[in-house]
Amino acid sequence: MNPVTLAVVRGALEQIADEMDLHLIRAAISPIISETNDCAHGIFHPETGETIAQGRFGLPVFLANMQFTVQNLIAHARQEGGFKPGDIWILNDPYLSGTHLQDVVLVAPHFVDGELFALLGSTGHWMDIGGGVPGGWAPSAQEIHTEGMIIPPVKLYDEGRLNRALVSMFTRNVRLPTQIEGDLFAMANVFTVGRRGLDSLIGRYGRDVLVACIGEMIERSERQMRSYIEEIPDGVYVYEDYLDNDGIEDRPIRFRLALTVEGSSLHFDFTGSDPAARGPVNLARSTTQSTCFIALKHVFADVPVNGGAFRPTRFTIPEGSVIAAAYPSPVSGYLEPIGRVFDVVIGALAQAIPERTPAPAFGTVGVVTVGGRQPDSGNYFVAVFPY
Repeated sequence: MNPVTLAVVRGALEQIADEMDLHLIRAAISPIISETNDCAHGIFHPETGETIAQGRFGLPVFLANMQFTVQNLIAHARQEGGFKPGDIWILNDPYLSGTHLQDVVLVAPHFVDGELFALLGSTGHWMDIGGGVPGGWAPSAQEIHTEGMIIPPVKLYDEGRLNRALVSMFTRNVRLPTQIEGDLFAMANVFTVGRRGLDSLIGRYGRDVLVACIGEMIERSERQMRSYIEEIPDGVYVYEDYLDNDGIEDRPIRFRLALTVEGSSLHFDFTGSDPAARGPVNLARSTTQSTCFIALKHVFADVPVNGGAFRPTRFTIPEGSVIAAAYPSPVSGYLEPIGRVFDVVIGALAQAIPERTPAPAFGTVGVVTVGGRQPDSGNYFVAVFPY
């Protein structure tokens, strides 16, 4: 592998993902995307779903979460006849796509000479998703249906044909129909940027060279991550953290991690964490895994973000727990428990490599949502203030 070609291709793929980020940030109507960058974009392997490149302007919480979303969608699409040119899939089911209902994911296949070359992904936060409260953060929710509209994996575009009935269903079930429709089509248009970038790169180097470079990129990230893990003393490092309560029941919620370091591998064992909470402070399994990768990225910052960096890890996460919630557990307040997961990973690593491990986060992600109806028009408004 020519190292110059590899470096140029890697930089170009990352730039394509960056341009997708910036395109949505500039085109979106909702300020939570255009001003706070609550979005993410990536290029994914067409068979394994592994991340090839991810944009650097989106939120860190989507670091690995989109990979798990794409992998779940690949399994679903195979049952529906596979991906076809012109398709765009949409979903927000958090038990498949992670985070919460407001984070809607679009995935589009990219074909080269009739063969599936890559999958492109776009995640964007919708300012309203229906449900009991404007904005979707429902602190009193005890089931996901209180939080909003669940979108299972379905085609928004089928071989280039827009499913207008689906768009009408979305806009009829949210408080901000014009705004949400604008964000939806801005997300769909992002794939034009991704396809154009990939076609240009393929035209320059050829499909075979790109496939070889992508394979080498992923393998190098795996080797680099394993080399760092090998520097950590073997052992089992245990750390616990708590949420004060879930907003419904006034009792602490435990997050327990036993991190096993063995050679070049890490085993994240969350056995002993509490069962799913009644209130909306639960995590989907993929969000828990993604948060672990965010913590690793803070410690080993120079490892490129692709699927290879995730290969040295395995997980034991009890099903039905607060960090692997099952339907119909509410998840809209996921920003609180990800802080606890991040902190237990940092707390465990600090016992092994204190000289490399940063301090935990500041403990919370405060979000204030103001919603209601305009006195003159009667139209709904939703304003979100994250800090």
